[in-house]
Amino acid sequence: MTGIWGIVNVTPDSFSDGGRYLDADRAVAHGLRLRADGATVLDVGGESTRPGAERVDPAEEQRRVLPVIEELTAAGVPVSIDTLNASTAAAAVRAGARIVNDVSGGLADPEMRAAVAASGADFAIGHWRGFSADMYANAEYRRVAREVAGELQERIGEAAAAGIAPSRLIVDPGIGFAKAGSQNWDVLRGLDEILALGPRVLIGTSRKRFLADVLSAADHGDHAVSVERRDLATAVTSALAAQAGVWAVRVHDVAATRDALAIARAWHG
Repeated sequence: MTGIWGIVNVTPDSFSDGGRYLDADRAVAHGLRLRADGATVLDVGGESTRPGAERVDPAEEQRRVLPVIEELTAAGVPVSIDTLNASTAAAAVRAGARIVNDVSGGLADPEMRAAVAASGADFAIGHWRGFSADMYANAEYRRVAREVAGELQERIGEAAAAGIAPSRLIVDPGIGFAKAGSQNWDVLRGLDEILALGPRVLIGTSRKRFLADVLSAADHGDHAVSVERRDLATAVTSALAAQAGVWAVRVHDVAATRDALAIARAWHG
């Protein structure tokens, strides 16, 4: 059964809910609601990776996320730390996180792979071609799904060389990261290439702009598409990804995705 990762952004500037859960108590309460809605993992992050986002000092990142992780894990909730920084990853695992989710796949911080290897945590490796401020400058591909799979294979090899067992790896093709709108659809259509790599596959389409582009076109461009309106599109893409065989999907609205996955399972018997 495909798992559902619930997103807990402890940030002032995330594109979807920036500032809403910056307070630790509110972030914990939100995480517990997502867990009650059916989240199998809560992915806690203290640095936005939206396009154009500025970097956050690791000390500030840890100030934001560690109290939230401690509270959620004390409540028995499985937690992932969404970070680019090795020091934050190590501190988060000490606070109870079981998974390190690095959208850069270990490229942003040269110490990340060693930190994860020593921690014993699982490692979610994202496909990445640069920091958020300028990532779209690198969105050039000939066969995007194949190239993404090839670059993820390199990251898998680097993780193995650092002593991270294959059973601890998760790969994420990085929907929205250094990929223009249509390229994201090409990756999703080519999920077989990502699944063939071997590790568990995580997909995150939640509320991303390429979904809004489709919805806006359906509206003939009459008005902007709110982030909340993208939740149904997120649930549909998550159900299709589950049908393709992914291990987990990462979403803001857990309840809508839970329902979509249940209906898809019923459809297929």
